Amino acid sequence: MKAMILAAGFGTRLFPLTIDRTKPAIPFLGKPLIGYVAEYIAGFGINDFVVNLHHQPDSVIEALGDGSDYGVSIQYSVEQPKILGTAGALDNAREFLEDDTFVVVNGKIISDIDIAAAIDAHKRSGAVATMVLKPNSKREKFTIVDTVDDNVTGFGDFAIPVTEEELRDTEHEINIPLMFTGIHILEPRVFDYIPRGVYSDIVPTFYNPALAKGEKIHAHVTDANWFELSTIPRYLDISLAMMKVGNVHFGKNCTLSGEASIKDSVIWDDVTIGEGAALYRTIIADGVHIEPGEHFENAAIVRADMVRSCDEIPPKALKGYVQGENYIVPLN
Repeated sequence: MKAMILAAGFGTRLFPLTIDRTKPAIPFLGKPLIGYVAEYIAGFGINDFVVNLHHQPDSVIEALGDGSDYGVSIQYSVEQPKILGTAGALDNAREFLEDDTFVVVNGKIISDIDIAAAIDAHKRSGAVATMVLKPNSKREKFTIVDTVDDNVTGFGDFAIPVTEEELRDTEHEINIPLMFTGIHILEPRVFDYIPRGVYSDIVPTFYNPALAKGEKIHAHVTDANWFELSTIPRYLDISLAMMKVGNVHFGKNCTLSGEASIKDSVIWDDVTIGEGAALYRTIIADGVHIEPGEHFENAAIVRADMVRSCDEIPPKALKGYVQGENYIVPLN
């Protein structure tokens, strides 16, 4: 069985951490995020991958190479001049995927979901596709997936957060919606629905038409651990939650010039921190120099010259400001 990792997105909500790399290529506790995804999938005996590329493609190639460091074989599917969407990405790689059942995994997740169990359930269901779903108990802003008897029946709006009053009200049962984890198992027949050579997303192009035609879409529901690193606050929170030792992670070649107070922070490579500096809940990107005595909390910091070299700051990016040689993004 083969797998496709989706890695072509722009990562605009992670800007400025994605100035010089795409979202799946950002470092996560010592290795590129997409490296975790590759190792995760390989853990289920799937070793033949295709990875789609568009934004900052070299950053993914540098992170994964030919896959040998992760025990897999990787081919790349380049989308140029425009990004193609999820269904378009499958079309662009169809010659690699169309011979057998295959797995598609988003390149921005950390999870211990049992893919082997999902594949087994998919094969027993006889469905054209299986979506791996998870209860959205926190009602985060993810699309609701409707199901009946382990079958997907449609897609709703974003989940609406539950108020504290609703949580305290024991007279009413709180309905927990299901959300998509970014893991699918697909049969080659999905290509019957996907047009050639155009931008197309997977839900309107495949899932909705397949449901309308009466195709079976299996819903594999799991309560395993799953994290999606799509925003800077989420990246920091998940990094801190997954640190095995302490509450600070240092990358390579970092220098502390004296006593400094650092707590609940992620430090990338080649960072210098001056004496008397204080950092709390910060992300310090590659090559940043923190001056002696500077204090930052709830912030992501990159070199200001990197931001100045950008054509534009993405509209979805958190707002920041220049201070000295650095660009500071408050996370509040």
